[in-house]
Amino acid sequence: MTFRTRTFIALLVTTTAALAVSTALISSRMRDGLLTDVEDGLRAQVRLAAELLADRGEPIPAGTEAEVLGGLIDARVTFIDDTGRVLGDSQVPAHRLPDVDNHLQREEIQEALAGEIGIAVRQSATTGVLTMYVASAVRRGPIRFVRIGVPLTSIDEQVAETRRLAWLGLAVGLVVALLLTWGTSALLSRRIQAIAHLAQRFRNGDFSRPRQDFGDDEIAAVARALDETARDLGSRLEEVARERAHMDAVLQGMIEGALLVDGQGRLVLSNPAIRSMLRLTDAPQGKHFLELVRNPDIAAQLTAALAGQRPEAAEVQVDRQSRQSFITRVVPVETTRGGGAVLVLYDVTDMRRADQVRRDFVANVSHELRTPLTAIRGYVEALTDTVDDESQSRRFLDIIARHAARMERLVNDLLRLARLDARQEQIQLAAVQVDVLLDQVLTEMESAAIARNVTMSIDDGARGVVLTGDPAKLHDVFRNLTENAINYSPEGGDIVISSAVDQQWLDLSISDRGPGIPEAELPRIFERFYRVDRSRTRDPRDPGGTGLGLSIVRHLVELHGGRVSACNRDGGGTTVTVRLPLAPSA
Repeated sequence: MTFRTRTFIALLVTTTAALAVSTALISSRMRDGLLTDVEDGLRAQVRLAAELLADRGEPIPAGTEAEVLGGLIDARVTFIDDTGRVLGDSQVPAHRLPDVDNHLQREEIQEALAGEIGIAVRQSATTGVLTMYVASAVRRGPIRFVRIGVPLTSIDEQVAETRRLAWLGLAVGLVVALLLTWGTSALLSRRIQAIAHLAQRFRNGDFSRPRQDFGDDEIAAVARALDETARDLGSRLEEVARERAHMDAVLQGMIEGALLVDGQGRLVLSNPAIRSMLRLTDAPQGKHFLELVRNPDIAAQLTAALAGQRPEAAEVQVDRQSRQSFITRVVPVETTRGGGAVLVLYDVTDMRRADQVRRDFVANVSHELRTPLTAIRGYVEALTDTVDDESQSRRFLDIIARHAARMERLVNDLLRLARLDARQEQIQLAAVQVDVLLDQVLTEMESAAIARNVTMSIDDGARGVVLTGDPAKLHDVFRNLTENAINYSPEGGDIVISSAVDQQWLDLSISDRGPGIPEAELPRIFERFYRVDRSRTRDPRDPGGTGLGLSIVRHLVELHGGRVSACNRDGGGTTVTVRLPLAPSA
């Protein structure tokens, strides 16, 4: 049998389908006709009811006449006054009428209020049944509107019965058609299944060429064209997949953030680096970049690139709280390649921080060296001019010695920080009795505390506690913190060393009653050379420390696997807390 003959048989099936559609349309048209008939009948009834109720001067008994009229026409009848209040309803008892909702805003009432016959179809709030409502205005009298409602369940039942009969007839016709075409369609089905099997193999990625005879008719031509096209597409897809894998590998390994949007500004792809930088969700693809990029500068660059411009690279902060700095570069994608824009973010936070540290270091070292050198030079000149005054010469020499010692401490601290940064500072682990260590520190600082009239005390929380650490370095940590507390304490102040122990950590806190530290400056006090207020030294004539002590403390504590923090005390003063891991139990 030729393909043309099989096509004729297929038309038979198509005709059957057309008959099915026609049956469905006839059923729908039948329902529309029945609804029209019901609507026309209700229009006549509501006009008649409106005329009967017109010019009534006496009040209507609550619900009585509505029930009578509803029983006569076998429908729901509702009387409504000009405020929308229900005066009577054939399906609502009189004592429940006050609970019925106001009907003034109902669709059919609004149309009747405009002088027309109002019609609406909806589910009744009272009966829960789909109902057609028809309303009309009453010329005069206490009843302003009369409304008649008829449930549509009977119409739906008639339409459903007609539809069942129609579909039954159609099913019989289909069985006959299937019997007539069964033999012819079997061969066609087998060949179509062979082509479908071939397409499924291509879909699964199997592009090998099977030994199969497609024949010489029209279906064979389609099968051969499908075979050649699928093989060509398969080779191209393999090439695209390789290129995509290479691109994904590059994007995944980039520390720079990369993002591509299409011509409509929707995200096409992004690498993990930029999702982390912009704090994007796990699946941002398909969203517009304005939903994802919160920085106005970056958004403006992307907008300009989508308009065909090439914006200049700029340095931005995506999140000002994190103080991260990025260099942004945005380039447009040619319209011949689909359009869009590419955004690349370079994280230069560490570079900017290192540059700031370098500049601060140069400025502070210059200042710290210039101050004692200026003093030494001045007093040397004074000594040259006042050689005969022995007492004055002795005082000048003491000042020179003090400034020289300060320069020596600065150099030593710088060398120690350099060793700590280079991880060249060796740690000699041993068992450290915490209370003994603190007692030694307080003994060393006793003379300085007496000079300032400052009292020092230690609570009993650290008694018997043992750490594993470098005794000399831990001694340097607490000596430095205690010395700072003494320097910043007022005359007659007190310093308290308290401790808290849990299963894994020991917290040692050194608290003073000094002027405290501004909250904005607390995160920076452990930076080298950083000082909140240079006037806080105990004596304006005293050249003070090097400004490196707290930075060294932080490095030494971290060398022991701990951390150090600072906060302000209630009522004034500062508390510095050192958290160190406890010694492992024997």
